[in-house]
Amino acid sequence: MTISIAYLGPPGTYTEVAAMVWSAQAFELEQVTLCPYASISQALRATVAGQTQYTVAPVENSIEGSVTTTLDTLWQLETLQIQQAIVLPISHALISCAQSIETIQTIYAHPQSLAQCQIWLENHLPSVQLIPTNSNAEALQHLEANPKIGAIASQRAARLYNLPILAHPINDHPDNCTRFWALGLHPVKEGSHTSLAFSLPANVPGALAKPLQIFAERGLNLSKIESRPTKKSLGDYLFFVDIEGSVDQPKTQAAIEELQSYTETLKIFGSYKILPPAATKTATENYSDSLHA
Repeated sequence: MTISIAYLGPPGTYTEVAAMVWSAQAFELEQVTLCPYASISQALRATVAGQTQYTVAPVENSIEGSVTTTLDTLWQLETLQIQQAIVLPISHALISCAQSIETIQTIYAHPQSLAQCQIWLENHLPSVQLIPTNSNAEALQHLEANPKIGAIASQRAARLYNLPILAHPINDHPDNCTRFWALGLHPVKEGSHTSLAFSLPANVPGALAKPLQIFAERGLNLSKIESRPTKKSLGDYLFFVDIEGSVDQPKTQAAIEELQSYTETLKIFGSYKILPPAATKTATENYSDSLHA
């Protein structure tokens, strides 16, 4: 049986590497097909529609924060469940056919990557025009036609498309990591973390404090909480929460059951284990080295 996994394409993105790392760990003895999509939303919806069995999508970066497209799309969808989290080291390169950095006038990259390299760009190319793209690998498609433009992507992507690297690394912090979620249609009940989201019935004093107190009273640590607009009206928010605990634990089950009474809509995205940077670094380097073989 072939396992199909959707990801933000085209080939050469960090999401493709995260999908490779996860599939090698999760489906070691099975054949895997990676299916590129033009956007994160399209990749997620492909699994819901049955076009693929899984999706790997970025959810949070250590420099720039949450990937809001992933969170907003998950809230809109009803069926996707987190299978595992993959934390991938991210090391950006400036890629261009220009003779020197000084001749570059325009840089293409995904908005997250532009933000992760903001200080470097301000110091080295303060007057350059920055143009966002759906993915870093997509940005590479522009380079050969114009030597005055550059793109931000990985060293692996540069080798994959046989393009010159003018500077590396250019991210603003050396310990740059992105957390990805592998998502499918079947829930996983065991893991170190559980992610959920909820909206509140009314925006009144104490409305958020009561749901959060539920976790505190049971000794459940929240490793993340973030608000996102519901897109219904100004000042109307929903909340994404990561809990240190799994839904198969009695105290987590009790907290979620009580939480339902304080929320308007509650969505459980599942429990999962986290594949840390130490486990993904070697695999990432192996994928890069394989391009030289």
